[in-house]
Amino acid sequence: MKYLIGILFLFITATAVAQTTDKPLVQFSGITRNTDSVRVIVPYVNITNVTTHKQVYISNFEGYFSFVAHEQDTLRFSSVGYVPVTVVIPVHVTNQSLVMNVLLKPQIINLPVFRVFPWATTDEFRKDFLAMKIADDDLEIARKNLNPASIHAAEASAPHYGYEGINVQEMHNSIVNSHSITNPLLNPFAWGSLIRDIAAGDRSIGGK
Repeated sequence: MKYLIGILFLFITATAVAQTTDKPLVQFSGITRNTDSVRVIVPYVNITNVTTHKQVYISNFEGYFSFVAHEQDTLRFSSVGYVPVTVVIPVHVTNQSLVMNVLLKPQIINLPVFRVFPWATTDEFRKDFLAMKIADDDLEIARKNLNPASIHAAEASAPHYGYEGINVQEMHNSIVNSHSITNPLLNPFAWGSLIRDIAAGDRSIGGK
């Protein structure tokens, strides 16, 4: 009975292998590319023949691959960071050669948020939080700058220049006097004094 079961198993296996090998061979070639941008090459993609479970290929650094398979073989393309793609070789391939671009879609994996805190315990966090100095906003900075004490301190610390000690009124009077009229003929007060002198001279002449 054991011999009969063994012979039956060998017969089934040989039949399956014969059916597989009876399929026409196809030279399968192509380039592995990115789905989002066809110009972007995906290099070093693993290619597994799922039908035979033995044949494993890999595309080169330019994404090119070329190997022999049978019609209706299922091929699985996989690469790190991309969604695996399955390709089935069709039947009745012309000239026993198949060329195609295999497009792989980038795989986005959202990892859970992981936060790292510099405090070993909650007590250390509480201590640092209470001692933390909060920065002033723009309004508070403006209030401090307009404080009379701050303005006085700024004036005291600011450098002084030579012209700050000059009296402005004295400077104005000096400028006005330097540009005033000095000709006695154009001075009305001088004309009044001259007229008084002439009148006094006439009286002295008439008295003689």
